[in-house]
This record gives sequence, C-alpha cells and structure tokens, in this order.
Amino acid sequence: MSAVDELLARARRELGHRVGPREAAAVQEAGGLLVDIRYAELRERDGTIPGALIVERNELEWRLDPTGEHRAPEATHHDLPVVVICNEGYASSLAALSLRHLGLHRATDLAGGFQAWRGAGFGVGIASASGPGTDIPRHRARR
Repeated sequence: MSAVDELLARARRELGHRVGPREAAAVQEAGGLLVDIRYAELRERDGTIPGALIVERNELEWRLDPTGEHRAPEATHHDLPVVVICNEGYASSLAALSLRHLGLHRATDLAGGFQAWRGAGFGVGIASASGPGTDIPRHRARR
C-alpha cells in the first residue's frame, strides 16, 4: 500500500461514517452545509450541487473555521454539520478530517463525491462564473 493510500485509509477510519448522496441531501435540507472543494474546471465541466458552498481546497480551513476572520458567512459554529464534496470522494476524506481537527466535529464527506451525487440522479446546476472568495491574503492561503 502506498503512503497516500495509508493516509487515506487512516483518515477514513478516523472519520467513521461517510455519507451517500441521499444522506448528504438530507443534511443540506436540515440546515447543514455541503461544501464543494472541486476546482473550477470540474465545476464548469460537470456543474454544481444547488445550494452547495463552493470553496476550493486550498482555502477550505480558512473559510470553514468559525473563529477565523476569513470565514464564510455560512461557517457559524463548530457543531455545524458539514459534508465535504470532491469529484470522486478521495480528497474530500482528507479535507473533512482537517475540518475535524479545526473543531468541526460533525464534518464528514460524500462517498463517491460529486460523481456519486450526479449518478444518483440528484440535482445539478450550472457552474456560476463566480468562484470561491479571493480575499484571503496570499500568505494565509499558502500555509
């Protein structure tokens, strides 16, 4: 097993329960947050999940930290249910674990990612021209 495969396996063990598309939709309907970390080209190619917060991976921790000055308005508290979504459900596991380490103890990810969402027949919207926020200072975003 490669080092990255082992890292992913450890992250998934620590996360425990990952959600499928139906459960992700229920989280969103109940007021939780779906966070799409895919890069712009994938969103433009495949679309987006209506209502999902778009935050590219390199800004995720700054946008979702409820105590941070660069947080998204949706990042209101540490008890917020958060489902991180990447393209196929790999990078999102690592990202969700990072959010857990920030204190977002209900963070998890969508098993199978955006492709599972779309494959299950859930709604997909057209990607907007506006992407993730750009007001994070460069030195902060590179950490």
